[in-house]
Formats: sequence, structure tokens, C-alpha cells
Amino acid sequence: MPISSDRLICRPPEPSDVNRLFEIYSDPQTQLFNPAGPMKSLGQAQALLTGWVEHWNEYGFGWWAIAEDASPEQVIGFGGVGLYDFLGDRRLNLGYRFASDAWGKGYATEMGRVALENTFARPGINRVWAVVRPDHAASIKVLEKLGMQRCGLLDDVPGQKQSLLFSIER
Repeated sequence: MPISSDRLICRPPEPSDVNRLFEIYSDPQTQLFNPAGPMKSLGQAQALLTGWVEHWNEYGFGWWAIAEDASPEQVIGFGGVGLYDFLGDRRLNLGYRFASDAWGKGYATEMGRVALENTFARPGINRVWAVVRPDHAASIKVLEKLGMQRCGLLDDVPGQKQSLLFSIER
């Protein structure tokens, strides 16, 4: 079921999103702060998308395909809240990735607000986390605008600075 905000439509991902997912995730610009770098194959995109669809099927929420309200057929990014492995500890994690031409328009913050509201409306969910690379100033700013607070470090990338952990409670 799609969810709308002021400017965005957020809907569960569909198999037909795989090519757009690959376009966004294979772009070196969108992966600048991802230690794994750009996605290298359509197969990787398919595996990621399959995981998101399975998450939706099992839990009834997860990462969305995101489009502008004015152009609902054109996916501009992916994001939401889903279970994420924090080095062996599965937690609800807020994440997002937008095409570079959608940057600087406040879409990550807008989607984040909707995702947090939707997640906290579910019984028993009281906390959501986010992981961000320490040099990713734009994402840090988004998380802070959402009311998330730094709460620790995660040594998730061997040989590099630790990632920053943020969280927010209901």
C-alpha cells in the first residue's frame, strides 16, 4: 500500500524496479560513502530487491520505492526502515539512497519522517537506528533533522573509521 507525503509517493518495491535500482546503486556518485562502492551487476540489484520484497512479505513494512508525487512512474530513490544486521545484532534501521538528480531537495528528510511515523505506528516498535559513515555530512544532517541522536560507533568497515550510530525512540 503506497504512502504519500507532501511531495512523495512511497510504495513497496516491485520486481519491475530492478533496472532503476541498478541505475541508482551502480552510480559512483550515489555510492561515494559506501565502502563497498557501486553495484557491479544487475544480479546484485536483483538480490537486494528480492530481500526487500521478502522483508515486506514477512513483516508488512520495509524499504520503499520512492517517486515524486508529480511523476509517480519515475522512481527517484529507495528507502525506509527495515531489519539490518549490526554485526550480528539485528535492529530496525532507517536508510535511503536517492538518484543524484534528486539530491538537495529535502526528499531524504521527507521520506525519513514518513518512514519513522509509519514504523512507530506499529505496536511494540520503540526504537529505530541509523548507520552513517563519519564523513557523510549530508546524511548526518538529515538524521539530525529527523530528531535522531548520535548514540555510538560501529566498527563495520575493517581498516576505516568507525561508522556513526544514530537512534530515535518513540
